[in-house]
Amino acid sequence: YHCSIKIISRGKGKSAVAAAAYRSGEKITNDYDGITHDYTRKSGVVHTEILLPDNAPAEYVNCQSGSLRAVLWNAVEKIEKAKNSQLAREIELALPAELTMEQNISLARDYVRTHFVSAGMCADICIHDTSSGNPHAHILLTMRPFEQCGTWGAKSRKEYVLDENGERIKLKSGEFKSYKLNTVDWNEPTKAEQWRAAWEIAANAALEKYSHESRIDHRSYERQNIEQIPTVHMGVAATQMERKGIVTERGNMNREISRINQILFAIKAKLKQFKGWLKAAVAPAVNTTKAEKPSIMTQLDKYKKAVAETKNPEPPPLADLYARFEAAHKNLKRVDVRLKSANGAEEYNGILPERHKAYAAYSALKAEVKKAEKNLPQKKPRSRDMER
Repeated sequence: YHCSIKIISRGKGKSAVAAAAYRSGEKITNDYDGITHDYTRKSGVVHTEILLPDNAPAEYVNCQSGSLRAVLWNAVEKIEKAKNSQLAREIELALPAELTMEQNISLARDYVRTHFVSAGMCADICIHDTSSGNPHAHILLTMRPFEQCGTWGAKSRKEYVLDENGERIKLKSGEFKSYKLNTVDWNEPTKAEQWRAAWEIAANAALEKYSHESRIDHRSYERQNIEQIPTVHMGVAATQMERKGIVTERGNMNREISRINQILFAIKAKLKQFKGWLKAAVAPAVNTTKAEKPSIMTQLDKYKKAVAETKNPEPPPLADLYARFEAAHKNLKRVDVRLKSANGAEEYNGILPERHKAYAAYSALKAEVKKAEKNLPQKKPRSRDMER
């Protein structure tokens, strides 16, 4: 599984035009700085396309894919004025190697259309495959929404903080207290997790559709409770160097991680084997679970039976006390049943005082039972051992 999300920012010396040219293998001139980015000699680009939202400008819709890429990303460079502007969001996906290229193109297109274009983003999809078993997609997404009329909208707007009278709060600097409110939720921290989980669902659905048993999981090994060290992402430069036989730091790191994982797998296999030996050698443990304490009603029944068997039964006052205690307990249970099945807050609040009253009567009689039992033989149950 691989689904990385990053921002292409002018503040970090990046360009949306350069990114689009490289990923598509095209030649595009950046009108913002006049630099021409020519990647027409780049190999491995097997498919490119641009998907537009419903309210995209008409001139975008009527453009051919090649010229549209230059028009779109130059428009992005133009609308973003700040030197540290966020120009685009890139999502990089590892495509299932089990699927054909046509199936992967359809998978990527459906995923992008469902989760990004439908939300109002323009999406530039470029799929790379150098026949090395690592097909992947680069998806460049716009950061600014379109207005209904087809013009670029604002990423955020200023909202003023109001006091209890609905008036703006003036600061010592003379300005009014305010905060920035995003016009779209694309930058919300939870979005990355949603998009990553959505890719897992989409890819697994495609694998199942085409009768492949393999599946992917967007969660980390730790979240999956898998005792395995994840490898680091190699990146384009390191991968190309490794293919040419040049040893890289990341390559060495991944080789060491693979070696350690093999040791971990061997240890886990031995532990599993050892547990099997123990299970076969040791007799099943005796059930030493502590017996559940009998309920108060069970203890009362037992006490009544013991009293009936004695030559000198309990005097009527004590027997009457137990009868009243038993009745109070049953009444409390009935009220609890009604309380649990109450339909709505109004009915619940109506029963609640009755429940308080029933519990008070139950508690008072329980205290009387404790007091009366002080003179009983020790072999008979004590109320402190009773539980409701």
